[in-house]
Amino acid sequence: MIPLPELAPLRIVKVEAHVFRAPILEPVETSFGVMHDRPAVLVHLQDEQGCSGWGEIWCNFPAVGAEHRARLLESCVGPLLMARTWAHPSEAFEAITARLHVLALQTGEPGPIAQTIAGADIALWDLAARRLNRPLWQLLGGGPEVQVYASGLSPTRPEQLAQQKREEGYRAFKLKVGFGAERDLENLRRLRRLLGPDTPLMVDANQGWDMATAVKMSEQLAECGPIWLEEPITADHTLDQWQYLASRSSIPLAAGENMRGQAEFTAALKSGAFAVIQPDLGKWGGFSQCVEVGRAALRHTRLFCPHWLGGGVGLVASMHLKAAVGGDGFVEVDSNPNPLRDRLAGELLSPVEGRIRLPDTPGLGITPELSALAEFRVPHHYA
Repeated sequence: MIPLPELAPLRIVKVEAHVFRAPILEPVETSFGVMHDRPAVLVHLQDEQGCSGWGEIWCNFPAVGAEHRARLLESCVGPLLMARTWAHPSEAFEAITARLHVLALQTGEPGPIAQTIAGADIALWDLAARRLNRPLWQLLGGGPEVQVYASGLSPTRPEQLAQQKREEGYRAFKLKVGFGAERDLENLRRLRRLLGPDTPLMVDANQGWDMATAVKMSEQLAECGPIWLEEPITADHTLDQWQYLASRSSIPLAAGENMRGQAEFTAALKSGAFAVIQPDLGKWGGFSQCVEVGRAALRHTRLFCPHWLGGGVGLVASMHLKAAVGGDGFVEVDSNPNPLRDRLAGELLSPVEGRIRLPDTPGLGITPELSALAEFRVPHHYA
């Protein structure tokens, strides 16, 4: 548990979920599904002193997931948060996770419940840092600068979006693959020709291949020198299978967004199969758990690159997570249009030579202006 000796006990008196859906002109494509709008679930906590904290719950899939997670927050997690006083954000994370363990099993929803707890944890840490009048990156023992990369380059004209992002200051890029060998390879070749031989490129298959295809595609894509191949096979493959793939893959492997629990991350690190570790703090763990995952990754000489593909609060939280842990690696910044990211993260989407400097303001350093998102708000309460 990260020491916070100056923090007075936290008494939460209000827990709110705010659900938004922003329409987009072009769907966001992955190998397993398509996003036809951009959703976000923001978490707002308030303590008895009137201090606020903000978090975000991962909710991209399924299409109805945002409203459901908001209801889980207000019906399951919120009442537990308000039921007692907490000495530390991690104390709340551990107690609520334990309290909802059986419910997660009974409902078959360990993922959505973990995601909801994670979003609340982000908000608790934001609140704690605001109470102590310190930026979160500093409270967690880090420095203010992080490297970022432009993520989510789709299989349709990815070089156009990459060029736009390069002009905006990005210096590393990740392509979505899993759309057929010929198309994937041609897209990666186009990016390499555009960006030159020294620009870091990554590829993400979103669990789209079987083992044989993953081995074959790693051989073909390796000609363009990507620095990692992300989730080429499904996340539920055994570690023995991941180790086999790592021994055969021509590209280092990356994973973590679909891992959950310290035990799973510890086993993954010890296996040696993964060169890059990518927890998503809005899917599991928040800061209470993902800071330790990041530090463990560095101890094992792995790249630590937090995953995020959502709204602006979770993105800024991911930047603070990476800043807190330090070391080599990047923060993921989605390249596709998303006003729920842009209107919340603001200037933190404008890197200088691939780097972002976080502000010295308390907490996450941003306070959502909900009025600026009013056109995207959608109801989530039962009638």
